Amino acid sequence: MNTGARLTTLTRLGFAVRGALYIVIALLILRTGRAEDPAGALAYLGEGGGRLLLGLMAAGLLGYGIWRLADAVLDIERHGSDRKGVLERIGAAASGAVHLFLTWQAARLIQGVARAGDGAEQGARTALALPGGGALVMLGGALLAAVGAVQLVKAVKGSFLRYLDPAVASKPWARWSGRAGYAARGAVFLISAWFLVRAGIEARASAAAGMAEVLAWLERPFDVVVALGLFGFGLFGLIEARFRRLHDVPVDGLMRRATAR
Repeated sequence: MNTGARLTTLTRLGFAVRGALYIVIALLILRTGRAEDPAGALAYLGEGGGRLLLGLMAAGLLGYGIWRLADAVLDIERHGSDRKGVLERIGAAASGAVHLFLTWQAARLIQGVARAGDGAEQGARTALALPGGGALVMLGGALLAAVGAVQLVKAVKGSFLRYLDPAVASKPWARWSGRAGYAARGAVFLISAWFLVRAGIEARASAAAGMAEVLAWLERPFDVVVALGLFGFGLFGLIEARFRRLHDVPVDGLMRRATAR
C-alpha cells in the first residue's frame, strides 16, 4: 500500500470520526439537553474512552484534514475550474483547517490539557481587536451565511450523493440521512452567521455564537428537530466512511517531484 492509499484509509476513518461526533452532539441534545459542538463532542468521547480512543480519532481527523487540504490544492475530487468548482475547493480548504484544529484539540486532550472555551467568541474577540474589526467579523458572518446556504442547496438537490457508490446513493436511507443532515447544518450555520454579524455590528464578542451556543439558544421543539437532522448527518458520515468514492492523494509522486528539484 503506497502513502496515498494509506492517507485514503485514514480519511475513511476521519469520515467515521466526524460521523460519530455529530451523532454524539445529537444524542446529548435529545437525551440530556446538553449542547456541544464537534470539539465538545470530542472531549466527551475522550472522557469515556480514554487516550486510545482519542488517539484513533486524532489519526482519523488528521487524515481527513490533510485529504481536504489536498483536495483544495490539487483538485483530487475533480471539482473543476469554474465558479462552482472554485467554491467547492475553498470549502474543502476550510473543512481541512477545521479538522486539523480538531486534531490539535484531540492531541491536547491526550496530554490532559482541558478544552478551550467558546471558539466563536474567542475568534470574534481577536478580530475586533484589529483595525476595522467590526467589518471583519461581519464579513466572517457573511461567509458563514454563504456556507449555510450551500448546505441547504445540497440538502435540496442531493448533490452530495454523487460521491457515493451508485448502488448506495440510490438507497432512501442514504439520501434522506444526507438531506436531513445538510439541512440541519445549514440552519445552524445561518443562525451562527446572524449572531456573528450582530457581534460585528455591536462590536461585542460575547454576541458571537458557534454550534454549541446555537443549539443551546434554540427552544423546543426546534432544538429536537435540528438534533435529529444532525443525527442524520452523523449517520451519513458513517455511510461515507464505507461507501464514498475517494481518489488517492498522489503523495509519492509529489515527494519524488519535490526531491528531484
